[in-house]
This record gives sequence, structure tokens and C-alpha cells, in this order.
Amino acid sequence: MQDSPPSGPLVVGVDVGGTKTHLRALVGDVIVADHVRSSAGWRPHDRAAAARRLTDLVREALPEGARPAALAVGAHACETPRQCAEIRDALRLSLGVPARVVGDAELLVPAAGLDRGVGLVAGTGSVAVGRLPGGDPVQVGGWGAVLGDEGGAAGLVREAARAVWAAHDRGEEPGALALGLLAAFGVPEVPALGAALEGATDVSAEWGRHAPAVFAAAAEGSALARSVIAEAGAALAALVARLAARGVPVDDVVVAGGTVLGQPALYEAFAAALADAVPGARPRPLTVPPVEGAVALARSLL
Repeated sequence: MQDSPPSGPLVVGVDVGGTKTHLRALVGDVIVADHVRSSAGWRPHDRAAAARRLTDLVREALPEGARPAALAVGAHACETPRQCAEIRDALRLSLGVPARVVGDAELLVPAAGLDRGVGLVAGTGSVAVGRLPGGDPVQVGGWGAVLGDEGGAAGLVREAARAVWAAHDRGEEPGALALGLLAAFGVPEVPALGAALEGATDVSAEWGRHAPAVFAAAAEGSALARSVIAEAGAALAALVARLAARGVPVDDVVVAGGTVLGQPALYEAFAAALADAVPGARPRPLTVPPVEGAVALARSLL
């Protein structure tokens, strides 16, 4: 006797990250589609293009004839409620289903099974999000590698280069951090690092991929690299403190991102700084894919 197909509403969650897009569709607890593709070409500032891309993704990923009952999307670089609402409205028209669109960092709290808290991402960049008691979203950080993103991979490399230049100006011989950056960027001496950084066409990606050199130097005993990592951890904790100062509940801080979760030295620096900056805030590494948060938000629309 064959098992009967799962019955119930089909909910779809989509996590559009900076690098990859993850769609997951479920009926009850049964996954009927789980699809990952590149996020290349994602244009959240063009609501029509964003809605078309998401509509095409849903139609391609779902089984033939399947129609979602609700859809929720966490969208990278969807930075304001107005922008997210415009994409949501366009999606409702194209798919004819209830939809919700939030910034991708807002998926972390529901993915962790929480109703409120802070979502903190430190991957290539960094950002923290939360909601006021009345429900209004608040985002801090996420200003890009040139101006911000402290604690993300690109920001770490930028600050490491600044530290190396300062040591050079003091007349110090290149240490492990300087030598690691020189090797990573393929330049012969410290003054050449400036041109190497400024020559990047995709600043966040090209700077960020050299972050392992900072952690390798710290593992070799570089005090300079360790100070850069400690300052990065403090900068991430400062994002949470800014949210707290604006009235966002910060008891639980759900942490995600390959840099902070993939580098114990940074996570430990963040956790220590958070205990000082916001006593009582609990850091919680996310252990499930963020798309689970999108699924939870989709279910809340039923």
C-alpha cells in the first residue's frame, strides 16, 4: 500500500542571500521542494525585476501544478520597509497569494524558533536587525565595506590594512599580519596595499576573500591581528547595543554568517564584548538554514 501524499496548505520560504538563494516548500512537515541557486543578478531596488525573479523561481522549483498558499521572502539588500513592501505587493499580483518580504537578516529570529530578538549577520558584511515592541523594524549597520561592515570579512581586511599601514608609519618591520596581507593581495611591500585595495571592482567580495589571512596571522601569534579581531568583535557587539538603545528587545541575539560562525576567534571576541556592552543579552549561533525563518513567516500568513 502506498503512502498517501501529504495534505494541507503549501507554504514557501525563500532566503535570497548575498551569494545564494535558497527556496524551501513544505506541506505540513514534509518538504516538497528544496532548491538552491546563485543570487547573481538579484536587483532588489528594481521591484518589478525582483518580483519577476522570485515568481520564476517559485514556478520552476515547485512540482508541476503546485500552488503555494503563502510565500515569505528574506531579501538581501532590501533595506527599508517601503522597499520590501513594494516587492511584496508586486509578488502578490504576480502569484496571487499572500506574501511577506523582509530583509534577509530578519529570517534569523524566526529560524531560531523565537518570536522576538536580534538577528546579527557577519559574513562578507555585517548587519543587525530587530523590532520595536510595536512591531516596527530597526536595522543598524550594513553600510558596505567602504564605510562600515565592521566585523564582516571585508571590514576585517580593511581594518587589518589600516593597522598594517599604521605599523609601517611607526617604522616597524612587517610582521605576520603584514606579510599575510602582502601574500594575499600579491603585492611586494606595505605601501602597495593601498592600490591593491582601491583597485577592487567588487570591494566587498574582493576584500572579504582575504579575511583568512587575518585569522592565520592571529593564529601565528600576531598581536596586531588579534587586536583587529578583538575590535571587530566589539564592533559587532556595538550593533546590538545600538538596537538596545533604540528600544529593541535584545535578550536573544541570533548569530549567523560564515565569518563569525566559521572563525571561533571572532565569535569569542564578539561574545565577550557583548557581555560587557549589553549585560543579559544571550548570543545564540543559528544551527539551521535561515530559510527556515522564511518558512515560519509564510506559515504565519495562513
